[in-house]
Amino acid sequence: MKEKKFKLIINQYFARLKSLPPAARQITAIILIILGFFGFLPVIGFWMIPLGLMLLAIDFRWAKRLMTRLKFQYRRISKLIRKKLCA
Repeated sequence: MKEKKFKLIINQYFARLKSLPPAARQITAIILIILGFFGFLPVIGFWMIPLGLMLLAIDFRWAKRLMTRLKFQYRRISKLIRKKLCA
């Protein structure tokens, strides 16, 4: 139940993002990615890099392919870690 609600919230969020002008999305995404490299600082973090890539994926195919690849790698690695922890 919580997962469906979470997916609904995410879909609504991305629907709002798609309504922004492409230039605004792209500038915001680039700023997020650049600031994400300063992840060792408080508040600014590494979490900003995937968020910036998600914004770029709305407009660019290469970013969408990269996000898809990273998503599959994350799933594969998380399964391996779970197996190691449970074994």
